[in-house]
Amino acid sequence: MTEISGQNSKTAVIGAGAIGGITAAFMTDAGWNLTLVCKHKLTLDIAAGPGLHIFGARGHHTIKVPSVRTIADLAGPLDLVFLAVKATDMIEALQELLPLLHPESMVVSLQNGICEESLAMVLGRQRVVGCVVGFGATMHEPGELEMTSSGEFVIGNLDHRPDPRLDPLKKMMSDVVPTRVSNNIMGELYSKLVINSCITTLGGVCGLTLGAMMGKKKIRRLFLAIMREAMAVADKLGLKVEPAAGGKLDYYQYLDGDGWREDFKRHLMLRLIGFKYRRLKSSTLQSLERGKEPETAYLNGYIVDKGRQLGVPTPVNQALVRMIEEIVMGRRRISLANIDELSA
Repeated sequence: MTEISGQNSKTAVIGAGAIGGITAAFMTDAGWNLTLVCKHKLTLDIAAGPGLHIFGARGHHTIKVPSVRTIADLAGPLDLVFLAVKATDMIEALQELLPLLHPESMVVSLQNGICEESLAMVLGRQRVVGCVVGFGATMHEPGELEMTSSGEFVIGNLDHRPDPRLDPLKKMMSDVVPTRVSNNIMGELYSKLVINSCITTLGGVCGLTLGAMMGKKKIRRLFLAIMREAMAVADKLGLKVEPAAGGKLDYYQYLDGDGWREDFKRHLMLRLIGFKYRRLKSSTLQSLERGKEPETAYLNGYIVDKGRQLGVPTPVNQALVRMIEEIVMGRRRISLANIDELSA
């Protein structure tokens, strides 16, 4: 069994974006022995030189992090890997990573959507630790990383069984944000996937911030439609979906009832969320604006694929996946007109 210790274990964080960079910096600052893989040379020079500048929810910090340019530059075998690349770059990263692992290596996914099943197909289930990233972060420019909101890590064994490796891992990750172990990690991951499938994908097709989206009843109705389809799929999977938003959003209670009072409460809650996070800009929208492929396949696409396998209709999620694909291919513009088409 892999023993995690600050000095003896070989640890890598792959991906020096907002989540990976912040994770690597605070772990390094706490004395953990790790190496950060920075794909871009400028980020590498900053991380290993003056240090990454972290600011926001945990104050201002400038932290040097031992770094290399590629996965191939890492010294193996690795005991522990935090995978923080985009889901769309995951398979390529795994092909490079696999030769550096030993049978008891652990790989923790710090990615959007549910990537754990794809990771397990390549690495084996025993190597994969499920993880929900519950804090927000943005990279403004290389080496300038903002922790936009506080939150937690949630980790767990994919087979929902006790795993003695998780307690020392929890200790290590708690040096970044509070960390807890869940016996229902897939239910935790699915919970985040549902809300992300609403916020980030709808933001990608219409181009609005969350505050602007939640001011429009048509979009709030689409939020609810995405949630209902996702929960119908979860029910068929036999999956208990955990509450989202730090336990404040229980999907089962939230979607229960079809009277005007229940509907009013649902819309009111979305308006309040929209006001609180009114400046939030969809990560899918940011990817599209940079000409990069978004992670929709691991969000709404996951719901669609599972629905297809189980015979559960998911027309709204299907339409969103198709629209994002058409935007990527240049056959559709980011526009509010997409919302009218979805509503119809």
